[in-house]
Amino acid sequence: MPIQRSSQWYSGTDRNAYIHRAWMRRGLPGHAFDGRPHIAIANTASDLTPCNAHLNEVAESVKQGVYEAGGIPLNLPVVSLGETNVRPTAMLWRNMAAMATEEMLRANPVDGVVLLGGCDKTIPALLMAAASVDLPAVVLPGGPMLSGTFRGVPLGCGTDVWRLSEEVRAGTLSQEDFLSSESSMIRSRGHCNTMGTASTMALVAEALGTTLPGVAGTPAADSRLLQAAHEAGGLVISMVRDGRRPSEFLSRGSFLNAIVALAAIGGSTNAVIHLLAIAGRLGIPLIQDDFDSVGASVPLLVDLQPSGRFLMEDFHRAGGLLAVLREVVDLLDPTALTVTGRPLVEYLDDAQIWDPEVIRSRSDPLQPHAGIAVLYGSLAPTGAVIKPAAASEHLLRHRGRAVVFDSIEDFHARIDDPDLDVDADSVLVLRGCGPKGYPGMPEVANMPLPRKLLEQGVRDMVRICDGRMSGTAYGTVVLHVSPEAAAGGPLGLVRSGDYVILDVPARRLDIDATQEDLASRSPAEAATRAFANPSRGWESLYVSTVQQANTGADLNFLVGASGDQVARESH
Repeated sequence: MPIQRSSQWYSGTDRNAYIHRAWMRRGLPGHAFDGRPHIAIANTASDLTPCNAHLNEVAESVKQGVYEAGGIPLNLPVVSLGETNVRPTAMLWRNMAAMATEEMLRANPVDGVVLLGGCDKTIPALLMAAASVDLPAVVLPGGPMLSGTFRGVPLGCGTDVWRLSEEVRAGTLSQEDFLSSESSMIRSRGHCNTMGTASTMALVAEALGTTLPGVAGTPAADSRLLQAAHEAGGLVISMVRDGRRPSEFLSRGSFLNAIVALAAIGGSTNAVIHLLAIAGRLGIPLIQDDFDSVGASVPLLVDLQPSGRFLMEDFHRAGGLLAVLREVVDLLDPTALTVTGRPLVEYLDDAQIWDPEVIRSRSDPLQPHAGIAVLYGSLAPTGAVIKPAAASEHLLRHRGRAVVFDSIEDFHARIDDPDLDVDADSVLVLRGCGPKGYPGMPEVANMPLPRKLLEQGVRDMVRICDGRMSGTAYGTVVLHVSPEAAAGGPLGLVRSGDYVILDVPARRLDIDATQEDLASRSPAEAATRAFANPSRGWESLYVSTVQQANTGADLNFLVGASGDQVARESH
């Protein structure tokens, strides 16, 4: 076995080695320090991150696998971000979680790491950290929850929250019935059971090659997840022994494969920002336009909410991601490797679709072209994105009067005003919600529709925002507009009454105004400053260094990698 990194702490007879070993002898036997790999289990379990609360149990199975393979497992709690509870938005701390995890992996005597994540930001943050510290690493997704039902109808968490709450506002569902569904929504442990960001990032992590092939999408309550956890513990030992680091097996082809998978599953637009950030840590040349040029022609094969009917439990029993990828194998890079050291495509030969209603064949897609579309124009000089699979086809080409809101608070204060000058053809514009402006780029782009239009039967409108939207959401929503208003983008110049032109087939997003007219305008003050002008702490650091959505919204000083070496010893 090669000399392990942890031996820099534990080998020798001097005072420093004595200290390191002595303080770790709290149940560890003497042979724990004989050169065996020490494996961190980067564990995002937290009672305040409900989707990840079960990961302590999963970690125990990882430990067993590590021990069995001859390693020493070490639980390492890391920053955990719960999408449902954290205010003002979990995205504000994705980069902090990545930075903290990277630093703890580098600072401690570990040779490899198993990354336990589930809720939306946890897997991206863990992968960003692993890419930057470049230790052998394998992702183990915590898995989606089982399908809950209400009055005999399956409930998609997130998606049905948005749908049912709009029906309450429309007057077609009583508040009492809405609240009655609350106890049925979350049936078991695990993250959202729709194709939201959590499910998307788990599957994208597999398409990247960072998980055991075939594991992503295993429900959290399924005992096979614990089996996979055991196997992941053994796998990371072989990765350490072989020196298989993220920089060794992740390539541009890996990311292009992830984009193909993202389109085929109808995944969350949030994957765009996360994949760009992960690639940035590795120095891999991935740009926003790749999501369009590679993914736009990929067919949508998965009939899952919010773009379809079914839920993640159905997806798993229908064959999972490998069955989907087999249908589009000709679009994949055959050289892209996985954590096992073998190419991803080698795991597709035996994959089968067991339920063609849930996973469609290539010859019978839900939509023939379903990838993320990247838009440019006078309202989005450096880009914006839209998910056509979740949009209304009749709105993909649209011209309408802007109704402008300068913040999410402004939106909530006025959207249900019966005197609001808005109709079904209007375009709702929400600004001040980008990385700097909020700060943190919240999931508010899928704006609720005006109550008076809901009562008229309207269920979709064109909406434009410099923020994000939940992967569980749907509608004709243009988001990630960059530069954001708070960074001087033209979104800050739009006035209510301006005509906005959306043309998704032409990949355009424009304001019907001349450049001379726009140049003569002053930006709306409320939309061009960071909310509350943070003067201290993480928010201040974030606002002063965060990049724009089109490059992944990472902090400018975190792009790239520093490796695993620590040159100095404090003892």
